Amino acid sequence: MTESVAIGPRDFQGVQVPPAGTYLLDANHKRVGFVARHLMVSKVRGNFETAEATIVVGEDPLQSSVSATIQTASVNTNATDRDNHLRSGDFFDSEKYPNIEFRSTALKSWDDGEFVLDGELTIKDVTKPVELKVEFEGAGKSPYGQDVFGFSATTEIDREDWGLTWNMALESGGVMVSKKIKIEIEGEAIRQA
Repeated sequence: MTESVAIGPRDFQGVQVPPAGTYLLDANHKRVGFVARHLMVSKVRGNFETAEATIVVGEDPLQSSVSATIQTASVNTNATDRDNHLRSGDFFDSEKYPNIEFRSTALKSWDDGEFVLDGELTIKDVTKPVELKVEFEGAGKSPYGQDVFGFSATTEIDREDWGLTWNMALESGGVMVSKKIKIEIEGEAIRQA
């Protein structure tokens, strides 16, 4: 890991934001999760255990950018059979498509630490635009003198737009798995340079 000299937060439109630089998502303080409806009556939550992100905070915070990679084989819903099914060709096809990728394209609508992050999400070689609602959780210094900040983000996608079309009709009407999937991300990022 590259050593960095802590600079400390700075004011941007009344909010303390992190200093400009390159930050990496802290693997020990992150959750990249999702929520799907099951049998039209309940929710199933899962997450990806392995995900990396690089966040470049600009001198002008509105010029910041994000790139992230998520390993599809790391999916975890606390049910082995379901996880294996999600890794199969019916869903992520993890052997053929090991990664989900996200690249930001614009940061907009900044308001008191909340903003919208436009980007491109790639699943199974299909790239579509997405809009993340992001909440900036704060910036500070760790006990080790590193600049850090926290954030959370959410969006909702139609999984079928990315070729994740497997489903099963129910006798009572409806389907086994919802088309709409909520994505939930929380994390801390540590300044590298």
